[in-house]
Amino acid sequence: MESHSSSSFSSFKSYLHALSDTPNRLSRRACSASASSEETARARSGSDLRRSLRWHDLIGFGVGGMVGAGVFVTSGRAARLQAGPAVVLSYALAGLCALLSAFCYTEFAVEMPVAGGAFSYIRATFGEFLAFVTGANLVIDYVLSNAAVARGFTAYLATALGHPGLRLTVHSFPEGYNEMDPIAVAIVLLLTFIICYSTRESSWLNMVLTVLHILFIVFVIVVGFWRGDLRNFTQPGNPENAGGFFPFGASGVFNGAAMVYLSYIGYDAVSTMAEEVKNPAKNIPVGVSGSVILVTVLYCLMAASMSALLPYDKIDPEAPFSGAFEVGAAGWRWAGNMIGAGASMGIVTSLLVAMLGQARYMCVIGRSCVVPTWFAQVHPTTSTPVNASAFLGIFTAAIALFTDLNILLNLVSIGSLFVFYMVANAVIYRRYAPPHGTSNPWPTLSFLFCFSLTSLIFTLLWQFAPPGKPKAYMLGSCIALAFGVVLLFHLMVPQARKPEFWGVPFMPWIPSISIFLNIFLLGSLDKPSYVRFGFFSGLVVLVYVLYSVHSSFDAEREGILSRKSVEMAVENGNEDQKV
Repeated sequence: MESHSSSSFSSFKSYLHALSDTPNRLSRRACSASASSEETARARSGSDLRRSLRWHDLIGFGVGGMVGAGVFVTSGRAARLQAGPAVVLSYALAGLCALLSAFCYTEFAVEMPVAGGAFSYIRATFGEFLAFVTGANLVIDYVLSNAAVARGFTAYLATALGHPGLRLTVHSFPEGYNEMDPIAVAIVLLLTFIICYSTRESSWLNMVLTVLHILFIVFVIVVGFWRGDLRNFTQPGNPENAGGFFPFGASGVFNGAAMVYLSYIGYDAVSTMAEEVKNPAKNIPVGVSGSVILVTVLYCLMAASMSALLPYDKIDPEAPFSGAFEVGAAGWRWAGNMIGAGASMGIVTSLLVAMLGQARYMCVIGRSCVVPTWFAQVHPTTSTPVNASAFLGIFTAAIALFTDLNILLNLVSIGSLFVFYMVANAVIYRRYAPPHGTSNPWPTLSFLFCFSLTSLIFTLLWQFAPPGKPKAYMLGSCIALAFGVVLLFHLMVPQARKPEFWGVPFMPWIPSISIFLNIFLLGSLDKPSYVRFGFFSGLVVLVYVLYSVHSSFDAEREGILSRKSVEMAVENGNEDQKV
């Protein structure tokens, strides 16, 4: 199993020789796009992941992964600072953006029902290097955000119990690393054990907790409309503040959408379950799209109930729902404890789904031989990626123990949005210029570059241009140019292939809109997020140059990534769609 590593890593002399050959190996491996059938090859994992999930399991995972504690924070900030009562439309717009990205994920997940998610999709389209950079960044984001979410569980549990001192302070440690959180460690290790034991049992636990959480959300919605006042949708608490349904104008709706979009991140983890889904062509489209639509409806109703309880300028940005219940619902202080309990359940479900997703990403990255294949091992009894699950679970628990990750809460957004952007590009590229086809790729690449550049110019103008008619004219010109670029591409370049089972409708319009929206949302992130992304991306590139390219080069030379394994995988892939 590990023999491929012996060529470059058997001795220091061998490794120095490999380093001297790095340019040649980079030219051979970095842009090598795998065949989709190769992505379904599972021999390097030993046992197969057991196919036990159906569409309702995927909806449960999708809802559980998205409806965490984020909505209890982002809704207040978006309503108070960006959109006012029109935050309802912000959630609808963000939900549309998530649904368009979900369509792109679904086409790949049906064609390549593997556990690698975006890593496999990008590797099969743009090659190994870009796949490794995006996949590794996504795993890093998962680990750090899961540690932050686990510490958030302790905070909301303290709110539910009315006992603030659940962490241990060590005064000799530096600030930001001196609050030990054993409860966060315990919840991470417990969930790690569950996902190692069985995916099916994990699904049942997620389903139970998700149902309880949805019942709690329904309670919040019903009480909000029952105790609320419809006049709060148009009248501010302070007459000196702007009134109406759009107190911040139309731009506030878009800025609010960029802020609340973080509440939708999590559906991408569902695509990593594709290898464990029965009849992927039928169940994946329903599961992924259904979960996004259901969550969008819940979010819009929650935002509307919050706006009914309080005028937008009286909403607490940090604790919108508990504050709304205490002030707007005739002093229901006990509701704050209820919200703490409900948010705790939401955190557990989102943490469970994210930990399932990160382990499956790591498993398939191991199959590609760019990290040690030890991570690819699937346990023969439990049919789960035990090694990847245990390693990442322990790593997450160690970070959650002592690190205050408030400064890192935006980490997951930039990595996820970048991957969503890449997947949308990949869908268009595979339709119009398949990597292993005979079509000329340059018209498609030129279109993707021009459209992304136009979207970037629009985003920069939106963020930095002073308000006024010149800004409006420039933004309108960018939209017209972007529309013209897509229309010209649609008329001039024919599709080179059609999906066999399920495909994104209205090509290339839907993935193009997804590209535009993801670039626009990326433009709303702060500078530290980009600094962090650049730092970790540089670290990932270094790992690729010093280890991954040599490992995959050895694997290709020794036949582990050979055509024979691909041909064997074709049979597996055909069987997958029949299961």
